[in-house]
Amino acid sequence: MPEGDTVWRLARQLHEALAGKVLVRCELRVPRLATTDLSGRTVREVVARGKHLLLRVEGGLTLHSHLRMDGAWRIHAPGERWRGGPAHQIRAVLGTAHRTAVGFRLPVLELVRTADENRVVGHLGPDPLGPDWDPAEALRRLLTAPDRPLGEALLDQRLLAGLGNVYRCELCFLLGASPWLPIGRLSDPARAPALARKLLDANKDRPARRTVPGARPDRRLWVYDRADRPCLRCGTPVRHTPPGPTPDARITYWCPTCQPGPTPEP
Repeated sequence: MPEGDTVWRLARQLHEALAGKVLVRCELRVPRLATTDLSGRTVREVVARGKHLLLRVEGGLTLHSHLRMDGAWRIHAPGERWRGGPAHQIRAVLGTAHRTAVGFRLPVLELVRTADENRVVGHLGPDPLGPDWDPAEALRRLLTAPDRPLGEALLDQRLLAGLGNVYRCELCFLLGASPWLPIGRLSDPARAPALARKLLDANKDRPARRTVPGARPDRRLWVYDRADRPCLRCGTPVRHTPPGPTPDARITYWCPTCQPGPTPEP
């Protein structure tokens, strides 16, 4: 699933391609929006809020989308072959005279009044890449349930917007804490939102995410997707939980030596 840094970068690309331009083509291929046509309207801006994309057009309307597990937006020049999936997976086509943005497999696509955006993103916690980032508010939200496992709290978008499973695992490692440690037992809980901000900001312009210093392509992440391989810090084999019962169930990766504390129940 794309995380906050990826969505932020995508919003910037869509903004550069569409903002200030008049839409000459609009196809929204979901039943509820099948008769909606935004052609003739100027795109005002495209912004990210956590993992959500908000494309604002003149007339006070916002096209809200969410990629979830495998959604994608692709930007094409005139005459360029569309890439991203077969035609039956296309959910949105937004074209100007110079660029066309095509949305594939978008599980969330809806049109709301810009004044009512809070209806779709108002529940989100502070966004580490947002202009209104508030670390104190993020910390307050994270500590509202101090007995909640750290890894679970980091994934709750109501507490901190934009983190997915990669950053959840990497943050727990960098905090030196088990993902199952109650968040209120962290020695310095304020490090959690501070590190979240640091990692997302460092990676927002990178196509290949990195949390490990250096340039080696085989050493980009500390523990994520490194099951049974040596920990890059201590050499202990990285452990992982088995896949869950649903496709979007998260696998947790952690180093039992560098991250002491509770372990998952068998």
